[in-house]
Amino acid sequence: MNQVMTEPQGIAADPGLRLRVMAGAEAALHAEAAGQPVPSAVAPAGMPAISVERVSLWYGANQALFDVSLDMADRQVTAFIGPSGCGKSTLLRCFNRMNDLIDNVRVTGRIGVRGQNILDPATDVIEVRRRVGMVFQKSNPLPKSIYENVVYGLRIAGIKDRRTLDDACERSLRGAALWDEVKDRLPTSGLSLSGGQQQRLCIARAIAIEPEIILMDEPCSALDPIATAKIEELIVELKRDYTIAIVTHNLQQAARVSDSTAFFWLGRLVEYSRTAELFTNPREKHTEDYITGRFG
Repeated sequence: MNQVMTEPQGIAADPGLRLRVMAGAEAALHAEAAGQPVPSAVAPAGMPAISVERVSLWYGANQALFDVSLDMADRQVTAFIGPSGCGKSTLLRCFNRMNDLIDNVRVTGRIGVRGQNILDPATDVIEVRRRVGMVFQKSNPLPKSIYENVVYGLRIAGIKDRRTLDDACERSLRGAALWDEVKDRLPTSGLSLSGGQQQRLCIARAIAIEPEIILMDEPCSALDPIATAKIEELIVELKRDYTIAIVTHNLQQAARVSDSTAFFWLGRLVEYSRTAELFTNPREKHTEDYITGRFG
């Protein structure tokens, strides 16, 4: 694309973010110049955590996804960006078969989770949802105690041993960076927590069942900047143990927390690459126009 690139508005407005993104791009260029391998988001080394092959989806007669293909690397954060209605949340819900709960949905193609085609009719959907946890846009704690919120999935799975539940509760709350704030009030209602704490409680509930992958559908859209920063810090910590896919309308957030970014437009995957590359040197004019605020 032979044209002068305009720096994304979000990066220009945040000098620290600009330095972090440019450093990532510069490191990749140095590696390439030295003849060293440059990590590829499209074809990561080894088996990808999630492999999407020519996936299309219809809601009745309305097609929402068109022939989407991408690979997501293990223990990395992949961000899905694009304007509302572009299909990013629809694809995210395909990864744990949440779209099955909607009438008249039809999906074609293949989605592999560590090699297993989860769209196969013989797939155990409950097992898929144990392996692939989800955190929704609006925090949804149960009308139960903090403790019971965290161990709910384990109880549903038939685990009754108190020590096992206690250990899982502490481990999960620590993993969600919430233990120190609630350890002395576990019997109190999860609904008594602040909005940011409730979202971290939902993350603790998701990781209590030890999934392999965590899906996040705009997890910070209803939170204030302080709570958002805590969730973003947590995402960076969680990727040490989990593969994470996040849908976000916040381009700065995508640049801060993700390793790879996919840009969607009208149900199609327009561009998918390392985050630093996509934000500083997008290949597609549509991508450039979106990240620079010309539409969206």
